[in-house]
Amino acid sequence: MTIGGTAAYHGRTDLPPLVAAAAELAERTGFDLSCLPAHGRLLAVLAVGRPGGRIGETGTGAGVGLAWMASAADPSATLVSIELDPDRAAAARDLFAGTPNVTVLTGDWSELEAHGPFDLLALDGGGGGKSRDDPIDPRRWLAPGGTVVLDDFTPRTDWPVDDAPRLHWLAHPDAPCTEVVTGPTSCTLVGTLR
Repeated sequence: MTIGGTAAYHGRTDLPPLVAAAAELAERTGFDLSCLPAHGRLLAVLAVGRPGGRIGETGTGAGVGLAWMASAADPSATLVSIELDPDRAAAARDLFAGTPNVTVLTGDWSELEAHGPFDLLALDGGGGGKSRDDPIDPRRWLAPGGTVVLDDFTPRTDWPVDDAPRLHWLAHPDAPCTEVVTGPTSCTLVGTLR
């Protein structure tokens, strides 16, 4: 969830219809933490590579990131996202009502584990270790070869960095990650379970 992320969609005409609808929902409800468009496009690229897969997301928000993945995913893929705020979860559920392979749950991010293991997992609302939560154990949450995605990092300019969550994922023995720069001030970590 990127502060000011929703504003990045203003005036964009190159969005998939579901993404445009989710960005409009975010704007209408005052949700300003949508993923950046470049991160959304990365999610779409990763989702398209998982035909028939199980895709998960923590932190639905207004559904912008989920819409990127749902717009690109094969119809045989299953997408499950969880949102703590009941009003936001209900609004996102309404948004995806016409997309039968998408389920939006209401609850704490940790409850999503019961719906895995995942072939693709976007940790946006918990599980990445960026706030007070402990990072997930990828061996429990991911299917073999599954991919984990974490956004809202800044590109590093030198090494070492003093960023415990980034270091945790970059040095993870079971799910080695790399940084994908998505803009001048943003990057995403992408890792795959061995």
